Amino acid sequence: MNPYAYIREQVVAMIDVLADDGILPAGMDFANLAVEAPRDPSHGDVATNAALVLTKQAKMKPRDIAAPLAGRLAGLEVVEAAEIAGPGFINLRLADDFWRERLKDVLGTGTAYGDSQLAAGEKINVEYVSANPTGPLHIGHVRGAVYGDALATLLAKVGYDVCKEYYINDAGAQVDVLARSVHLRYREALREDVGEIPEGMYPGDYLIPVGQDIAKRDGDKWLGLAEAEWLGEFRRLSVDAMMDLVRADLASLGIEQEVFFSEQSLHLEGGIDSALAALRDKGLIYTGVLEPPKGKTPDDWEPRPQTLFKASQFGDDVDRPLQKSDGAWTYFAADIAYHHDKVERGYKQMVDVWGADHGGYIKRMNAAVRALSNDQGHLDVRLCQMVRLLRGGEVVRMSKRAGNFVTLRELVDEVGRDVVRFMMLTRKNDAPLDFDFQVAMEQSKDNPVFYVQYAHARIHSVLRRVGDELPDLAVDPESLAKSDLGRLTDSAEMDLIKHMATWPRAVEIAAQAREPHRIAFYLNELASDFHALWNKGNAEPGLRFIMPEDAGTTQARLALIQGVAFVLASGLAIIGVEPVDSM
Repeated sequence: MNPYAYIREQVVAMIDVLADDGILPAGMDFANLAVEAPRDPSHGDVATNAALVLTKQAKMKPRDIAAPLAGRLAGLEVVEAAEIAGPGFINLRLADDFWRERLKDVLGTGTAYGDSQLAAGEKINVEYVSANPTGPLHIGHVRGAVYGDALATLLAKVGYDVCKEYYINDAGAQVDVLARSVHLRYREALREDVGEIPEGMYPGDYLIPVGQDIAKRDGDKWLGLAEAEWLGEFRRLSVDAMMDLVRADLASLGIEQEVFFSEQSLHLEGGIDSALAALRDKGLIYTGVLEPPKGKTPDDWEPRPQTLFKASQFGDDVDRPLQKSDGAWTYFAADIAYHHDKVERGYKQMVDVWGADHGGYIKRMNAAVRALSNDQGHLDVRLCQMVRLLRGGEVVRMSKRAGNFVTLRELVDEVGRDVVRFMMLTRKNDAPLDFDFQVAMEQSKDNPVFYVQYAHARIHSVLRRVGDELPDLAVDPESLAKSDLGRLTDSAEMDLIKHMATWPRAVEIAAQAREPHRIAFYLNELASDFHALWNKGNAEPGLRFIMPEDAGTTQARLALIQGVAFVLASGLAIIGVEPVDSM
């Protein structure tokens, strides 16, 4: 149960009772009525703004609404006290037994606690990483990969039908450069002295085995031929090899995407023509001349007729060109076609995860999706800021082996998948993030992934140890849920239960905000509460988890910490981190 959703239902029910009694008008809109935790815990367990948001509809002063409503709420079995605060907020204190029942919810549900049908099975497409297929993934891709993957899992937890997708940018000039670079390595593999890698080519050693594989397969078949005769085949082979590398890199982070969509397929299979025809049928494409760019006009700019999309009709600043001067499609035209394909596949909800340098592209893509979907689709673009690598506060130098960048695999190999994934979610996606290798490897409170995993491991160490001291005590979740939870009376124990009970709401809020970093924050706070209770038990023997002389209290406390373990594991699953049982 989500306790906040439950109390909101009770608030609405009491308003209906007051309406039946003629105290309040009937048929009011409750869309903005909220129930949430008060900022100051001393004010109570939950607070509602009901009286404030209904004042205009009821044509009554907020306190005149709050007074009878608080009286009705105070009569509920789960409410110990209802108080009016400020201009008309109602603060509620809930009975301890209500919170103890929430612990039973956790124990009965296990790691599925927090699952919901908020999205009711709605389809959503989450596209992330989508790096150019020109080399291994590097540190610049890691944050978007982790953010996108955690977001997809988070959305699935609240009931979305999620498709995890990668868009392969395999139609641009950079793929020609890749093919030429591989051809160079192919010649090198056949013992030709190619000298220094020319400027403008991809210099990374990761292309050496690609050239060697082609040489082993085809021998000197491609030597001495004009570029036009080998370029297409080398493009295909090079992209295939790079995507194998990308998939392996993603797998090292625990990421598997269901769809890998080729941009080239849009050009070869008429996807661009189809998408633009759909816009043309709606009267949204025309031939026109754009105004010169704002600010300093480039020397090579000249007014000329262009094929334009009426992006300004859908919130963009200007209309956007779809063809270059040589007749080739612009990148924007291909991106329109790609999102048209998503719409055709039934995705009205789409999330694209981009690098921070693509912020200026958002308006035109939002305009395109609105136009393509007849304003039924929604594109939510999420930008990820870059990550700065540090070691003990010093900036990390780049890797020569990989071609002047630190690869994703190097990062994972040094600190581990769990650390990388958790640390990438310690800041909001659009805020800069420093990743310090030294902090990432510390076993201290300053390392959040260690701190959370340590809490989970500590709990399991207690559950193992109790078998030595109370071998006959049943510690399976079903038995723990039937224990006498009324023995949990200490304020720290009750606070821990209340914190666990907020997990379903925390999940839904994070999903609605598209902010999986909130999950990492929640887990760190819950782990902190658990560690504080552990330390309190060390200082006060009467609060220890295992009381050999009191099996009933021990079982209740084991129920408490097993609940914490379930919630920690539930959250770590969203982030993609293993909930270890020992450290």
